[in-house]
Amino acid sequence: MAAASTTKISWRLQEFEAHSRTVSCLSLGKSSGRLLATGGEDCRVNIWAVSKANCVMSLTGHKNPVECVQFSVSEEQVAAGSQSGSIRVWDLEAAKLLRTLMGHKANITGLGFHPFGNFLASSSMDTNIKLWDVRRKGYVFRYKGHTEAVRNLAFSPDGKWLASASDDCTVKLWDLFQGKTITEFKSHSAAVNVVQFHPNEYLLASGSSDRCIKLWDLEKFTMVGSLEGDTSAVRCLLFSPDGSCLYSGASDSLRVFGWEPDRCFDVVPVGWGKVSDLAVCNQQLIGVSHQLSSVSSYVVDLKRVKKSGGAVIQGIIQDNKPLTDPAEPKGAALRRNYDRPTTTCSSNRMKRSDTDRRSPDGERRSQSEDEAEDKQSSAEIHNAEDYREIFQPKHAISRTPPRISEPFPAPPEDESVLAIGRQLTDMMLPSPDKQQALPLATSTPVQRVEPTVVSCAKRPNAMPCNPAPSSQPAPPTQVIPIKSQQQLRVIPSSRNEPLGLNVADFLPSAANHRGGALSDDSALSQIKKGHDTMCVMLSSRHRNLQTVRSVWAREDVKSALDAAVSMNDLSITVDVLNIVNLQPSLWKLDLCTTVLPQIDKLLQSKYESYMQTGSTSLKLIMKHFWTLISETLKASPAVGVDITREERHQKCRECCRHLENLSNVVKNRARQVGRHGNAFKELQLLMAPLDEVL
Repeated sequence: MAAASTTKISWRLQEFEAHSRTVSCLSLGKSSGRLLATGGEDCRVNIWAVSKANCVMSLTGHKNPVECVQFSVSEEQVAAGSQSGSIRVWDLEAAKLLRTLMGHKANITGLGFHPFGNFLASSSMDTNIKLWDVRRKGYVFRYKGHTEAVRNLAFSPDGKWLASASDDCTVKLWDLFQGKTITEFKSHSAAVNVVQFHPNEYLLASGSSDRCIKLWDLEKFTMVGSLEGDTSAVRCLLFSPDGSCLYSGASDSLRVFGWEPDRCFDVVPVGWGKVSDLAVCNQQLIGVSHQLSSVSSYVVDLKRVKKSGGAVIQGIIQDNKPLTDPAEPKGAALRRNYDRPTTTCSSNRMKRSDTDRRSPDGERRSQSEDEAEDKQSSAEIHNAEDYREIFQPKHAISRTPPRISEPFPAPPEDESVLAIGRQLTDMMLPSPDKQQALPLATSTPVQRVEPTVVSCAKRPNAMPCNPAPSSQPAPPTQVIPIKSQQQLRVIPSSRNEPLGLNVADFLPSAANHRGGALSDDSALSQIKKGHDTMCVMLSSRHRNLQTVRSVWAREDVKSALDAAVSMNDLSITVDVLNIVNLQPSLWKLDLCTTVLPQIDKLLQSKYESYMQTGSTSLKLIMKHFWTLISETLKASPAVGVDITREERHQKCRECCRHLENLSNVVKNRARQVGRHGNAFKELQLLMAPLDEVL
């Protein structure tokens, strides 16, 4: 077993139902790597121990879906922001609400605890960043400068700077004590999703939807590296503890980057889908992702990952010994290191005025209202044993040394591969009692009629695969198939696992092939049977895309998009727009007149990926063309005949008419609760200037 486990580089640790409704956010405790907080549309914040499916604590009090959660550096506190703009901070050790912070006017998008002081930074879709002292009500300072939603925040290791990432494609660096912008980085061509400070050096990393990672020197304020290679938007970044490399959580893979010179050390396939957060613990990297109401955790063994140019080749083991780190020092400092203070920050070191601290926004509610709402907040402890083990008071004297956490053990074999192997073997056996193949772990689950179990109920700590039915089938009255596809109003853009697939549906029954195993050609021909329609559709789509590509090469992007629209196939339009959205320089006013009618169809589609593409295109049009459209329509009539101006005026009128229709669609969809309603609320804020013209 031990020898088998050493061959594992990455594996899924756990999968569990985290909330009764869709999970909207999650965060790992970076100090231990063993603590997980999740927030959901059920307005709850749940605390978990990584690798256990038992909810340790459930925090209630929010009246709107929770959009952002974050642990403090010591993991003694957790903060959560909601769609309404309110923030709640809980003391996990005392299991009580510590503070309710009000002041933002839109969804909370990012939170960050100061590394030393009692300060919390928050960002919102209202484009503002606020610094709070959790010991007081009202914010300490407000930082204004971004023109679109701020997505992520990070404090520098010395606690003097704050970095912010925004949808306006910029990264800003703020001086906390002076309350002003130090510099602004503008090299990204799409929304910036995440920022991360180097643990020691004056270096900042930023990841964007343009699939690039930029590295910035914080002494010279210049870009020192541009790392490309991610196949999707960069969602999370993490420097290694020694600062020698940078981990990037890409879709279904982990990428390990170095800089100066820019290079990719390693790519590790991990089936975590769209990973949302990363942490390092015991030379293991922990990654967590969420899909609908479930959360999955994954482990990557960093001892088997290439982290420098001189590291051993991945997958080679000599003498069955663990790999050792190279003797030479990693990440030799090329620039200044942070000067960490020897004492904690105090509030009087921060430059602020009484008007900043006690602002109208921060004190817009009465004290009685705050107290009434605080009383409704609670911390429900579901597992007292785990709670005492994790959150026992730090000041309590213990006569036994603290238990050192062990690395998560790797599974000896890949369970999914074994399951498929067992299915194929059983299907080929001549025995008549083996004609019913076991369903795959990814097949439609079967649920037995039992009392309703809440989301935080205890579940086994085994591998999170769906239970296989026993060889003796249960009576039909006791089994209820779950058809999750019919319950979804919006089809997700990606899933960690395919829905409703069974290998028995693609291969012949065992009764027809008792003579032996199928050959490769026979198996392929059997798999293709019954899928002629899908093959024809994919072939047609491929031909149409080739036609659009040839038109683009022969003429221009406008003609190519017109050709795609004329094919009356929305999937072709989406494929072309996904390319055009990544290159804002291709956009012209002519292109807007073609794209806007298609955006109406995309925003009302049942496919999440279509909605995302339409939202991105609409954001680009509002950002780059709304000023031109509004100024053209407001301009006084010209004297004489100006054909060019008349054509431009006509195009602007047409665009404005389509935008008016889209504004109504966005307002209607913004009333929805959850992730999709949140996206449409963001579009509604972006299209607010449209109401002034109309």
